[in-house]
Formats: sequence, C-alpha cells, structure tokens
Amino acid sequence: MNVLIWLIAASLALGTGGLVLFLWSLRSGQYEDMAGAARRILFDDPE
Repeated sequence: MNVLIWLIAASLALGTGGLVLFLWSLRSGQYEDMAGAARRILFDDPE
C-alpha cells in the first residue's frame, strides 16, 4: 500500500511538470509560425 502512495505522488509530479513545460512553450511562442515550419521542411533554402 505504501508503494501505491509513492506511485500516485510520482505520477502527479510528472504530470504537473509536463503541464508546466507545455505552458512555458506556449508563452515563449514555440507554436506561432506553423506554416513557416512546414515550408522549411518541404523546400530547400535559396542559395
């Protein structure tokens, strides 16, 4: 039963950490230019 408490606490900590990192990436503008990223993958840079 003791292990179950540790596993629940660990999963809550990891979930909270993932949520914090996702919110940080939203605030820092990681998802602003999705069309530009698609073009950079498909087309070569001009020389």
